[in-house]
Amino acid sequence: MKLRPAPPWQISDWLNTPQALSLEALKGRIIVLEAFQMLCPGCVSHGLPQARRIAAAFAPEDVMVIGLHTVFEHYEAQGSRVALEAFLHEYRFDFPVGIDAQGGDGILPQTMNAYQMQGTPTLVLIDQLGRRRAQHFGSVEDLRLGAQIGALMAEAARLPEVESQAAGCVPPP
Repeated sequence: MKLRPAPPWQISDWLNTPQALSLEALKGRIIVLEAFQMLCPGCVSHGLPQARRIAAAFAPEDVMVIGLHTVFEHYEAQGSRVALEAFLHEYRFDFPVGIDAQGGDGILPQTMNAYQMQGTPTLVLIDQLGRRRAQHFGSVEDLRLGAQIGALMAEAARLPEVESQAAGCVPPP
């Protein structure tokens, strides 16, 4: 399977970060992108708490957790920045959260559409080179996800070799 760059994020606003974040700016780190809606039961009970555990377990220089608030239903109830700020504050989610830009069709948010997400919660793993390596719709077991993150971290030890392979070059022996 040929690995391709993850699609860029289309974010209308950021919370819990002093500046906008991008895949390019985060290269060199593993990114855990947790797509959620604040009125999604699976997001509140599983996806977001798991994202919090990941953020607590790893240094952000190694593994960066990013929330993606991607509203595709009940927009009037959960689509405002004020409502999302209150939700993040009340549940004490302090990792950066981007608000997915609404699509031109008025239905699917742009980043959700670019990643062909089936719904929320969706967790996306992006490697140190900015390539999408895994995407899970619904819940994923902590142990399985930890193994996937561990495998990506092991690749970091041989990153120059990984970069050469990604460029189609073979490193010297």
